[in-house]
Amino acid sequence: MRKTAFLRLAALALLGSGILSAPFGRAQSTLAKPAPPPPPPADVLVLANGDTLHGKLLNSVGGNVTFHSDMVGDVTVAWDKVKELHSGQQFSIIPKGVELSGKKKAPALPSGTLDAEDNSIKVTGANTAAPIPVANVAFIVDKPSADKLLYHEPNFFQAWNGSATLGATIINSSTRQFTYTAGVGLVRTVPNVSWLNTRNRTSFNFAASYGEITQPAYTDNTATPPTTVPVNTIKSGIIHFDGERDEYVSPRLFVLGQFALDHNYSLDLHLQQIYGGGLGVTVIKTPKQELDAKATVQYEKQDFTNAAGDNLIGSTFAGAYQLHTKFFSYTQGVNYIPAWNDTTAWSFNEVNQISFPTYKNLSFSIGTLDTYLNNPPATLPPTVNNSFQFTFGLTYAIKSKY
Repeated sequence: MRKTAFLRLAALALLGSGILSAPFGRAQSTLAKPAPPPPPPADVLVLANGDTLHGKLLNSVGGNVTFHSDMVGDVTVAWDKVKELHSGQQFSIIPKGVELSGKKKAPALPSGTLDAEDNSIKVTGANTAAPIPVANVAFIVDKPSADKLLYHEPNFFQAWNGSATLGATIINSSTRQFTYTAGVGLVRTVPNVSWLNTRNRTSFNFAASYGEITQPAYTDNTATPPTTVPVNTIKSGIIHFDGERDEYVSPRLFVLGQFALDHNYSLDLHLQQIYGGGLGVTVIKTPKQELDAKATVQYEKQDFTNAAGDNLIGSTFAGAYQLHTKFFSYTQGVNYIPAWNDTTAWSFNEVNQISFPTYKNLSFSIGTLDTYLNNPPATLPPTVNNSFQFTFGLTYAIKSKY
């Protein structure tokens, strides 16, 4: 009896659970998330020879159209090779002759979907009118990127590009010798695209090297009586740190503020501090190279290890050059630093670095740092005026995703 009663109770429990769960399960199914919307239709590029590509329009720069196709990848063709182009994405058109240095001219940009045919572009969206001749178009950029670069300033931790370099030399023979070098260069240009004029630029540079040459103690048996020669160590140390902020008042002219800190053991320079401001001009600016010339008025303080320091009022006349090619990158910086209240207290330095890409963000670099100080203090042994440093090492490129 007990067994039969137990089986009946179990059957009722199973039946009840099925009755209760069925409506609940149906309710769950009715509350399922709606299916995601279908992806937008692919953009279409029809070439002059009749070939048709389906994919995504990326941009148009310098009279060329860059289009991504899943079958052939990225394709770049001149506008005169394009028969038709249709895109449902949102793009902004930057006509030739329009200089965009801030937010004021942004609302005037034609923005919307594109249809190009017969060497003209029809834009359906905001600020649009008659079709725009292809010959009058400087850039076509996706609207989200254009809005971000025009309307938003990156925060302090965004949009930095640059490089970090490490190198070392170690020798262990009758003398022990080692040299360690390190450097970091960071620059943030806002905005960082060629179709907008630069509004501001911030840069920081750090370079350091330290080395020692040690002659172990030994016994000179040629002397009478034999003499023990103590350990002799020669040190070298160079540290440089600088920063600069540029605010552009026109596409080529900018005002700047800067500081620089230098330590050079070989020149008996404990610390040189420079704080100043001035004007700069971009002499050359192309996608591959840039040359800036700068002049400042500044306060300069020099502290020497074995002599009294100086307080100086002076200037820095500088040139900065960058060249980027497919096979190497080259940077050069030249600074002439005179003092107006002590004409003998002038200095000069030159920095060069060439980097050869090796693998992804890594490259092999060779660099020089030449420093001339006209007024080092008189010391024993005598301090020379010039120090020259040759370095090589491995460089990692720092690239912003902003």
